[in-house]
Amino acid sequence: MVPPDDDHAARYDELVAAIARELPGFRIVRKDRSRLQRAIHRALVVVTFGGMRAYLDGYQTTIGKTVYVTADWDERDPLERYVTLRHEAVHLRQFRRYTLPGMALLYVLLPLPMGLAWFRARLEQEAYAESIRAAAEVWGPARPRDPAYRAHIVGQFLGPSYGWMWPFRRSVEAWYDRVLDSLPATPPPAP
Repeated sequence: MVPPDDDHAARYDELVAAIARELPGFRIVRKDRSRLQRAIHRALVVVTFGGMRAYLDGYQTTIGKTVYVTADWDERDPLERYVTLRHEAVHLRQFRRYTLPGMALLYVLLPLPMGLAWFRARLEQEAYAESIRAAAEVWGPARPRDPAYRAHIVGQFLGPSYGWMWPFRRSVEAWYDRVLDSLPATPPPAP
């Protein structure tokens, strides 16, 4: 059972506060107000041959201790923001672990910037696994088992959104299945 809307907003606010305690300096910034994010958007359009045009308005992005969000972030459903922020919190911790230069090297360049971006794929698998767990937690275990949800996440690895980071469908689907297998079979009891 999903709690009322006020509980949804409280859940999201509690996650924001927990991340701020864990990572002093954490902040959420709108992408469209950042010169860096607008420049990244333009570069991605070029390097993906126009395949990634939704960077500014369709994806949240973490760099260092900052989560850059789309202009509609505050209007989104609090549960959607909660699930997305769980994903981005994984990236925040990755930046803490590997540092900004380390993440730039691993995420952007190794072993290749596009097509076979093994480190990017692994870093995103860690974050998308958290997205899957969070979706099962707030919407029930049927949500990540839904074919459309699965196709969306698998497509992130195979398509231009992340520079075709890992084009091996079977290995991405096997990873997705392992994450599903780790989920509880039934939803947690309502509080």
